[in-house]
Amino acid sequence: MTREEYRRRLSSATVGVAGAGGLGSNCAAALARAGVGKLVIVDFDVVSLGNLDRQFFFLDQVGMPKVEALALNLGRIDPAVKVEAHRLKLDPDSSVSLFAGCDVVVEAFDAAEAKVMLVEALLERLPGKPLVTASGLAGYGRSNEMRERRSGPLVIVGDLQSEVAEENPPMAPRVAIAAAMEANAVLEILLGPPASEGPEIPDSGTKLR
Repeated sequence: MTREEYRRRLSSATVGVAGAGGLGSNCAAALARAGVGKLVIVDFDVVSLGNLDRQFFFLDQVGMPKVEALALNLGRIDPAVKVEAHRLKLDPDSSVSLFAGCDVVVEAFDAAEAKVMLVEALLERLPGKPLVTASGLAGYGRSNEMRERRSGPLVIVGDLQSEVAEENPPMAPRVAIAAAMEANAVLEILLGPPASEGPEIPDSGTKLR
């Protein structure tokens, strides 16, 4: 499949993004760059100064609703991307109604209880709807521990153990890795498995020349 064929297929897709923080804003940017035609983004929060260390926002957007600021930023990447922005706090009913028409949904919440709510609501009430979620992305380093796991329509990325804490805060590199992994999983769902796995990667004992 050529790049143009990829773009044509992605341009007709709709992806839901629940949360516009470090995961959601960076995942949405990756999807916009890939050519996804429509993004349904939901978040109730506003941009704060403390968000700028890992989220796809800028200093002059502090105080703006995140969904509005993100829509502006995505439009600067590709004006053709349609962004349906909703400033609200999701519950089971609104999660189902807002994301029912999406081809794939990305869970990008910070709070564990919000993650559980969304996963349970969509798996129960929209069975078969592909859902990409993340768990374990705090701190720094340990890139090789970030993995993708699949169970039916559910895809989980992260190391499943690095919880956010005062001594283990979310930092831009690992958050960006998880966001990119979520976006990559979305593309595989929309486009199907890649035609080739590519060349074999040498093990750690092999010297590259």
